[in-house]
Amino acid sequence: MAQVSIVTSQAAGVIRDDDAMRFTFVGDSMTIGCAGDFTWRYRMWQHLDATLGAPFAIVGPRSELYDTGAGGPVSYEYGAPDFPAGARTHLAGWGEGWLHMAPVIADAVAAHGTDVLLVSLGLIDLGFYTDSGQTALNARAFIAAARTANPHVKMVLMPVIPNVRAESDAPFAAECDRFNELLAKAVADLDDPMSPVLLASRPPGYDIHEDTYDGTHPGPTGEHALAAAFADAMHQAWGLGGPYTPRP
Repeated sequence: MAQVSIVTSQAAGVIRDDDAMRFTFVGDSMTIGCAGDFTWRYRMWQHLDATLGAPFAIVGPRSELYDTGAGGPVSYEYGAPDFPAGARTHLAGWGEGWLHMAPVIADAVAAHGTDVLLVSLGLIDLGFYTDSGQTALNARAFIAAARTANPHVKMVLMPVIPNVRAESDAPFAAECDRFNELLAKAVADLDDPMSPVLLASRPPGYDIHEDTYDGTHPGPTGEHALAAAFADAMHQAWGLGGPYTPRP
């Protein structure tokens, strides 16, 4: 008989009728992807499917890709036809950052019974909305809010990977570096055995001129690199899955 568990919060609740581990991808334009993209979310789904060895689900309130022609998240044209519809869900948005996700993460975790959050945010905040100090405070608020919905939620946070703008904008590059320092401090401060928080490593050798198609958004090699950073962090720290092995 399937295990039954209940996750509740002040805002919403979900009744679970299975024991599947539930992952939610949270991010900005690098995570939602554009029409025709495979996305690093697809690469991560492949990895979990091949290595986890236990039931799992990808959950979240959205499933669309961003359509540059339409100027909005209205596409479902993923580059991988074998990406199951149920695994395409996420909480990611073009132009959204910690500022936008902190107020909505509790409802998303509660509504979908999330066990593990894989989070890649910050570049858009620093580029358009908040300085490094305020962005770090928003990241701390995000962590606190997620725990109100599930006190045992696990989180893996990706540091900001500076994009092509940082090559010609020294103050922006400095803010990226400063935020990553503050994010590492937040992880050290807020990590808890009941609700562990990991800081993933920047993918080794990641080159914005080779691994992205425009200096920001990952192409196929970049998608694998981002998925590997999350996968290897979970495997090394928690024993989840296995070492990342990219598929063609």
